Amino acid sequence: MWTSWWLWPLLAVCAADSFREQAEKIMRDTPVVDGHNDLPWQLLKLFNNQLQDQRANLTTLTDTHTNIPKLKAGFVGGQFWSAYIPCDTQNKDAVKRTLEQMDVINRMCQTYPETFLCVTSSEGVQQAFQEGKVASLIGVEGGHSIDSSLGVLRALYHLGMRYLTLTHNCDTPWAENWQMDGGSDKAENQGLSLFGQRVVKEMNRLGIMIDLAHVSVNTMKAALQLSKAPVIFSHSSAYSLCPSGRNVPDDVLQLVKDTGSLVMVNFYTDFVSCTKEASLSQVADHLDHIKKVAGARAVGLGGDYDGVERLPVGLEDVSKYPDLIAELLRRNWTEVEVRGVLSDNLLRVFSEVEKASNHLQPPEEEPIPLDQLDGSCRTNYGYSEAPGLHRQPGALLALLAALFFSLHLL
Repeated sequence: MWTSWWLWPLLAVCAADSFREQAEKIMRDTPVVDGHNDLPWQLLKLFNNQLQDQRANLTTLTDTHTNIPKLKAGFVGGQFWSAYIPCDTQNKDAVKRTLEQMDVINRMCQTYPETFLCVTSSEGVQQAFQEGKVASLIGVEGGHSIDSSLGVLRALYHLGMRYLTLTHNCDTPWAENWQMDGGSDKAENQGLSLFGQRVVKEMNRLGIMIDLAHVSVNTMKAALQLSKAPVIFSHSSAYSLCPSGRNVPDDVLQLVKDTGSLVMVNFYTDFVSCTKEASLSQVADHLDHIKKVAGARAVGLGGDYDGVERLPVGLEDVSKYPDLIAELLRRNWTEVEVRGVLSDNLLRVFSEVEKASNHLQPPEEEPIPLDQLDGSCRTNYGYSEAPGLHRQPGALLALLAALFFSLHLL
């Protein structure tokens, strides 16, 4: 008995190798589709989006969580690249800067056609899988990027946007961000304003996935109840394991289950452990919890690589996905469930959003009331002339006073 004690560590190592081998075998057929990666933001910060700069070579790029060799090692077959611009662009040049970020994503595909294939549909993702390329999709992170315009929303869709995060870390005039739940900001819309509801309906009509990462609980519930298609949380985790406002509470997870929606787990340590340190095992705990509450079909991966400062031990960059999948197998996740986490769940939601779209239906046209916008840098073309549009109260009173004065002179 005592003579064989040394076998146990050897057996543990062999078992670990077995789970890793099984993970890689599964991932060769069903690669990762990750919900959120901020490499385009790094390209802006480091190189001002100049991809021909030798330092920006994505094959040899260092000091980022993402480059081409790491993507291949991580069996990443699909990526929603984030077209992200900070909240300080709101009411300024948010649309312009968002277009630039969408442009750099498209230029990544043009510069590295052997690695990236820019696609805009669930079928396109499958095509990229077959070609052994990374399906590259655009997610616009933050409703401020549409500048409260349904026309801009439609234009971004036609340029390739396939999900829109309704807010970032700031409110829009029509939706609340997650910091409302902590009381640090004053709630105005109780989730979604009437115009915000029109945004959601128009996203359904077009076939844009509604992303509820970064929004308040009120906004989560309002969107989940209103949307005619499943929604996603592109990079959020479980509130019960880490009570950050960026995570999803259990009552919302129940709505996720009821609507066939999807939570793609975030790897940022502050949202995994609510501390500055975390482990791969703790990320797996979040996957376990979402599976327990909302079902295995509700779980995905949204690492938030290159958008965060701190990552768990064992998940330091995009090459580490096989280790996380091996951990799920170790925890008795079935092969079907694992394939769901990798990409099948996201492809199901994406396909259902596409099926729910209806481009023959008339678009939403009523604009946001002018008095709900910051007017310091705006023109008001259309608002002063078009019938039936909302006027600012002051302008309406001035018009009534002028009419009264004119009648009094007659």
